Amino acid sequence: MPHELTTKEVAPQPKALQAAFRSFAVIERVGNRLPHPFWLFWLLALVVIALSAVLSAAGLGAVQPGGGESVAVRSLLSRDGIAMMVEEAVENFASFPPLATIITVMLGIAVAERSGLFSTLLRRLVARVPGKYLTFALSMTAMVGHVAGDAAYVTLIPLGALVFRAAGRSPVLGCIVAFVSISAGYDASPSLTTTDVLLSTISTAAAQTIDPGYVVTPVANYYFSLASSVLVALVITLVTEKVLARRPDLETDEPASDLNAEELAEVEVTSAQRRALRVTGLVALAFVAALVLVMLPTGSPLRGEGGSVVQSPLFSGMALILGVFFALLGTVYGRITGSLPGSRDVVAAMVEGARSMAPILVLFFAISQFLAFFKWSHIGEVLAIRGAEALQNLGVHGWVVLLGIAVLVTFMNLAITSGSALWALAAPVFIPMLMLIGISPEATQAVYRVADSVSNCITPMSPYFAMALGFIQRYRKSAGIGTLASFTIPLAAVVWVVWVGFVLAWYLLGIPFGPGA
Repeated sequence: MPHELTTKEVAPQPKALQAAFRSFAVIERVGNRLPHPFWLFWLLALVVIALSAVLSAAGLGAVQPGGGESVAVRSLLSRDGIAMMVEEAVENFASFPPLATIITVMLGIAVAERSGLFSTLLRRLVARVPGKYLTFALSMTAMVGHVAGDAAYVTLIPLGALVFRAAGRSPVLGCIVAFVSISAGYDASPSLTTTDVLLSTISTAAAQTIDPGYVVTPVANYYFSLASSVLVALVITLVTEKVLARRPDLETDEPASDLNAEELAEVEVTSAQRRALRVTGLVALAFVAALVLVMLPTGSPLRGEGGSVVQSPLFSGMALILGVFFALLGTVYGRITGSLPGSRDVVAAMVEGARSMAPILVLFFAISQFLAFFKWSHIGEVLAIRGAEALQNLGVHGWVVLLGIAVLVTFMNLAITSGSALWALAAPVFIPMLMLIGISPEATQAVYRVADSVSNCITPMSPYFAMALGFIQRYRKSAGIGTLASFTIPLAAVVWVVWVGFVLAWYLLGIPFGPGA
């Protein structure tokens, strides 16, 4: 049985941590009073409506650089504004860039998840790793697991505890490594994920307010994301092994190397599952090889104008490619293991996946209206132009601006934990403003991804913060928010400093963030 700590056994926390815990308590109280994001965006929409009327009456406008055209704020309380809000509400929702994109991808991911492919793959990646590589392997598996979305939390946090127990180490530490790797490194992955597709569609819409032909592809940050996944896993490993693993309180958790039959079943991969993984892996390789072969001819219909690979139907249609890819792999794995024995079961998995997206669709309706109001009023465009002029007059270096955005987004993410919702709020201002001072949308998006990720593991507003705490309490009954925060704060702090420094260095060196970027 795991050892239950008493109050006397808990060492007093340093004053810095006590101050951090008090600040988290404040964040939790304030955050709990915030309305649901659905209502929050409607409140923001009301603010935009009122602000547009005031700024329009004040005659606020700006002159577009280069073209010299004047842009003035339009009032949403005018005849045309009211007509737009009523007549175009359905169109605003239907044309919201991420809507169809996320549905298309998630239908395929639902098949892969329902078949058990993701769960088995994640278990396979860490089940047989030697003890000295266990922390890095678990952290890197979390980076791969980002392709499974939020399902990675449910699978990897308890799995992390079990594999650490099996290695004779603290299961609490295993939970921490898994949780921080998934959450703090959420926007880093060695493979394309739904996040790449989702953020790129919002970035494209924002960039086109300045350049109507600009497209941010799903692979726009791929090089940076790939490198970041390894970097973040290494940083988490070093901090865990050099600092957290030496905490005296971990010694009282009494890790056990003997797992019972039920726990072994959660860790071990059966021979049938291994065979299914091998076949599914071959199918994945064949799928990728087929895409490469189709793209080889310069006249391929999947290439863009002039034979372009990046600006091509393949990359602009990446949502469909990913959806088909995951649906195919899930179907193959499900047929071999028997989890999806027939075609009806594949459809049922898609239906179940569509049901799980209901909360996202409800949120998207509110976000789409807010963004439509914001765009029609020209508030974002005027703010971007005026902000760019101010930055140019101040002579602020690009990397300083990006650092400031990273700090701002980090604090915003403590309260608004939905990455897509926060980017939908920030992108319409940040991307156009920075484009006007010569910073690409790809660079802005990369900085956002870093800042949006790291604070996920320290904000009590995240539902997975509570989930991680629940798993930890299985092994340490006395654990509370302070216990979890005392582990995650050091990790988040180091990851933030290293990762933000990494993205700024990447920008300053002029390294492409992704193909064609």
